[in-house]
Amino acid sequence: MSLMQIFEGWKNHLAPAVYLKEKIQEVSDERLTICRACPFNSENAKAAGTYKSFRRDEHCTDCGCPLQSKTKCLSCHCPQNKWEAVTTPEEDQTMNRDETSV
Repeated sequence: MSLMQIFEGWKNHLAPAVYLKEKIQEVSDERLTICRACPFNSENAKAAGTYKSFRRDEHCTDCGCPLQSKTKCLSCHCPQNKWEAVTTPEEDQTMNRDETSV
């Protein structure tokens, strides 16, 4: 995951583009459903006794990303190939440039 994708995920979590807000939430909800059934989800790994961490956030134990932002990054994919990117990083940058010109 690149720095631009990390920024994209947090931006989409904290201040999503108005015209993308519903799509981001829809994608995030679908991804979170998948992530919450995954053994690499920190909550599942802790419950199974296979993972210990002081982190309080729900995150992926494979890539370490917080799920609240990772699932909202449209150009990100799951490292376990459970879900794919919806856009490329370049498409995301173009969409955000388009929003500022609206």
